[in-house]
Amino acid sequence: MTSQYRVNYHLRSHKRDNLIEFIKGMLLTPFVLHPHDEESKATQEQENANRYAGIFGSIEMLIDEHRELLQAGIPTHSRLAKLVPSIGTFFTRLPLEAAFRHINRTNRISARKHVPPSFNDIRRILNMAQVMAIAPELQLVTFDGDMTLYADGQNFADDSALVALLIGLLRRGINVAIVTAAGYGTDAVRYEQRLSGLLRGFAKEELLPAQVARFYVLGGECNFLFRCRADYRLEFIDDAMYASSSLRSWTDTQVQQLLDVAEAELADCVRRLGINAQILRKPRAVGLVPHEELTREQLDECALSSQMALLRSQGAPKSEPCDVPIPFCAFNGGSDCWVDIGNKLIGVQILQEMIGSPPQATLHVGDQFLSTGNDFSTRAACCTCWIINPHETQGILTELDAILLQS
Repeated sequence: MTSQYRVNYHLRSHKRDNLIEFIKGMLLTPFVLHPHDEESKATQEQENANRYAGIFGSIEMLIDEHRELLQAGIPTHSRLAKLVPSIGTFFTRLPLEAAFRHINRTNRISARKHVPPSFNDIRRILNMAQVMAIAPELQLVTFDGDMTLYADGQNFADDSALVALLIGLLRRGINVAIVTAAGYGTDAVRYEQRLSGLLRGFAKEELLPAQVARFYVLGGECNFLFRCRADYRLEFIDDAMYASSSLRSWTDTQVQQLLDVAEAELADCVRRLGINAQILRKPRAVGLVPHEELTREQLDECALSSQMALLRSQGAPKSEPCDVPIPFCAFNGGSDCWVDIGNKLIGVQILQEMIGSPPQATLHVGDQFLSTGNDFSTRAACCTCWIINPHETQGILTELDAILLQS
């Protein structure tokens, strides 16, 4: 009974990625029609690998056609747009066939007899293809914080393998930024505490002033920007020095009125769902912090309820959170639910504008790419990698490091 419920829950639109589901369906055909023969395992595995690779090659061509028609101003005419109507923008080519063969050498997807290529298999292949494509032109890498660089609610550890990998990016002249929902206002010390292991790593490796100056922290999604100084401390950068026109156009009165709506809706969720939780109000955010563990269904309900209330309050119930006069992000944080003014789309765009990094040279790495997650909006601004924990981030950066060493 529980298992069937879980299956049905994952069919909900906010728990699916339509491109990955499309690819998964395409790969299911050879898995079903070409079962393994026990007498020729090696040959059968290679044949399956070739079949899977052929499908990824075909999807690669569909993406190429979609990109061409996007440049021509008619993306809805592409075959991929007709097959996956919600498809977005691809800022680079995706060498999916090469990425599959690379992943298959380690994970042996084609050797499996009982488990077809899964959502996570395809997600990792898409990540690998994106890393392969963007590496030669990479200028800026942005990261989510919790569950991307460190465990949820924890600090960046001194012994994390990610310390050396991020330092390697900075030494190569690549800008690195952490774009996080964590909002401590202009208090640099609070952010330094969360990133203590990484900053101590900078000091231990004696990074040059020009190298650490390429490291940024953007808190509250897009509201509080910091830059690393030569003494390995974070320095707050005033809004007037970087804020886009859309960010500067928000008045504090408008922000507080929107947060009033969000706070009232979260309070209603607490009452309606019988949740034991505290509502926290910050200058540009309001959140529901439970006193006991909540199910993901409860957190999704709070996020989606808040999203609809804020869209209605701005007179745009059928719009997206980034397409309203005051963009916002209402998201399931895994253990809590928050509504932030602004979103990571604006955050990434602010950094791109400061650094001069175009979408095809910018990569965002995060774990919240479902529609109730706060990394989802970045897909409109840059290339992305969807990971599920810091270990996968390490794997992505290790692959990137190997490609950069060869180039």
